[in-house]
Amino acid sequence: MGSTVLPCIWQRSGWPLRGEANGMARAIGLETLDAISHKLWTQEAIATAAIEGETLDLAAVRSAMLLIAACARQPGAPATFCLKPQPMPSSPSDLPLTRRSALLATAGLLALPSAHAAKPKPASSAPAPSTEVWPHASQVPGGIARLSLGPAATRPVALAGEVPLLVIGDPIQWMALVGIPLAAEPGEASISTQAGSGGAARQIGYAVAPKQYREQRLTVAPGTVDLSAEDEARYNREREHLAKVMATFSEPPAPLLAGDLRMRVPVPGRRSGSFGLRRVFNGQSRNPHSGMDIAAATGTPVLAPLPGRVIDTGDYFFNGGTVWLDHGGGLLTMYCHLSRVDVKVGDVLQTGERLAAVGATGRVTGPHLHWSVMLNRAMVDPALFIAG
Repeated sequence: MGSTVLPCIWQRSGWPLRGEANGMARAIGLETLDAISHKLWTQEAIATAAIEGETLDLAAVRSAMLLIAACARQPGAPATFCLKPQPMPSSPSDLPLTRRSALLATAGLLALPSAHAAKPKPASSAPAPSTEVWPHASQVPGGIARLSLGPAATRPVALAGEVPLLVIGDPIQWMALVGIPLAAEPGEASISTQAGSGGAARQIGYAVAPKQYREQRLTVAPGTVDLSAEDEARYNREREHLAKVMATFSEPPAPLLAGDLRMRVPVPGRRSGSFGLRRVFNGQSRNPHSGMDIAAATGTPVLAPLPGRVIDTGDYFFNGGTVWLDHGGGLLTMYCHLSRVDVKVGDVLQTGERLAAVGATGRVTGPHLHWSVMLNRAMVDPALFIAG
């Protein structure tokens, strides 16, 4: 069969595969595409096959149907076309495929796994695979929304306002991960998304639920709260620089696109539950705590939780010795109060590689690691990315 299949897939209509469709067909594999095309055409046929318990290569079938849908959307596509190679036997499966039925069939495929799940399966002594996804969804201020964007041949663009979002998945199902700022008001929110350069933009809504974080009220000597003119000038300079660091957005690597976002904890130790804690000094409210504090002795190695590139290091007024890592797609991590920094800007680290050592630098009372996770410029709870 081999190379003879590709030219004759569209023989009935005389419309050759080209561009995106040609690339998708070759990625699926010609033999697989040909085998699938003899059986599965419509939403009803797919549902019937699922109900009757046929063994289906879901990934291959879905890919083939997405190919059909992509071809149907291309300019100049014929009103009807057929995926079967010539010659074609006379049977119900030879029905021509329209643009509408192509898209309906693609939609039907999304329900296929649930149809299979409804059938009882033989008991197995093997442990069931983990169904956990990372990061966990938590649609509250400081949390993360996981919003389905549906299928598309290429990865869609998604924005929160003008800020680009991390989009993961594959042509079967794309998903936007939305970091929700700690300052977000509960209620309705939305993102915009666009499939391809010429696709129409659409809004996807989601609800932000309220969450009451702890508050701590402290009375201290005035000199320990108010900054001197010199310290305030330094802080403002650092803030301008860090705003540029936090706006970093790079192309997400393949493991990230595949949803591999589970992080390892950077250091062993007792983890505080202080994310979101708001301290009030002498009646003056401060910004909420935007990270996880992990108790550890000075000198304890700090390890990268995911592969990433070093985008900033420095000694900052509040944060002391600091390292920022870019993991791609607007997912950044920050490590503060370090006694030692072992990396430089531009270094690329793999999961588990050393980047620094725990310390007590900056405005702190004792050694520990302050670890922050930022997603689309919003500080989110690191606990959503780790087990336990």
